[in-house]
Amino acid sequence: MELDTGQIKSQAQRVLDIEKKAIEDLSDSINGTFVELVELILNCSGRVVMTGMGKSGLIAKKLAATFSSTGTPSFFLHPGEAVHGDLGMVTAKDIVIALSNSGETTEVIQIMPVIKRIGAKIVALTGNVDSTLADNADYFLDTSVEQEACPLDLAPTASTTATLALGDALAISLLEARGFEPEDFALYHPGGSLGKRLLLKVEDVMHVRERNPIVTEDKPLKETLFTMTSTQMGAANIVDKAGKLVGVITDGDVRRKLEKSPDLLQLPAKEVMTVDPVTITADKLAVEAVKIMQDKEINDLPVVNETKEPIGMVNFQDLLKAGVF
Repeated sequence: MELDTGQIKSQAQRVLDIEKKAIEDLSDSINGTFVELVELILNCSGRVVMTGMGKSGLIAKKLAATFSSTGTPSFFLHPGEAVHGDLGMVTAKDIVIALSNSGETTEVIQIMPVIKRIGAKIVALTGNVDSTLADNADYFLDTSVEQEACPLDLAPTASTTATLALGDALAISLLEARGFEPEDFALYHPGGSLGKRLLLKVEDVMHVRERNPIVTEDKPLKETLFTMTSTQMGAANIVDKAGKLVGVITDGDVRRKLEKSPDLLQLPAKEVMTVDPVTITADKLAVEAVKIMQDKEINDLPVVNETKEPIGMVNFQDLLKAGVF
């Protein structure tokens, strides 16, 4: 079968144009009711329950996932399973958002009276203002479209796109209203790169024990270099007799000062070190360590405890390997 490339491209563009217009036409749905819904959900002590059948059900599942990951507890309730016991998951504190383009989906309509009896608020996302679903809802958002992208006007296409877009608009409006931050998003996505970047702590990446280069301030620089080499670190923590951090020596410091002082290796560490270096504690987020190191243009950052004793060292390359960037 030989394909007509031009016809295929034309048909695809027609679909995009129809669905684009369906989204643009939603502007009228961003009204007072929409704002009321944002406020209602913000003050909800329960969860947002998404429900829908068929293609609308798939959109409802996606919206439940989007709401949950952006700070609004939500789950999907299959209307077919709901009438066989799953309605027990709905409480009077919840808000049920029902999706149905026609507003007459049998399985969805069937659970409306029970949800009302439970006491949960009902929100209808439908393209039919005169439907049974709209009549039974406490709130109504219009998702009607002029036409489906399907040339047979059978497969839900533009209508599901419009419903998805309006649901996303509601979810993101809630995100903004909550003051939801990247750290909050990462909390719900600990397995992703964002989770690593925002939740990983200094203690998770710092070098400890044998790889924590510590030298007392009276030791000659030569011994400091041996310690740095044995621990495979590019810097050393310099401590006083009480074990408190008083300075840091990096291999860069040594190279720069060696040109001016040939006898540098015999000098005590305290005469070569950078006094009162910037530090970080193990409980801080790794991204904070990255910011400090970038601002100070350093590759190694001492990690200290509450009594200013060095308990480790954070290396820039280790942060890079850990996926903090």
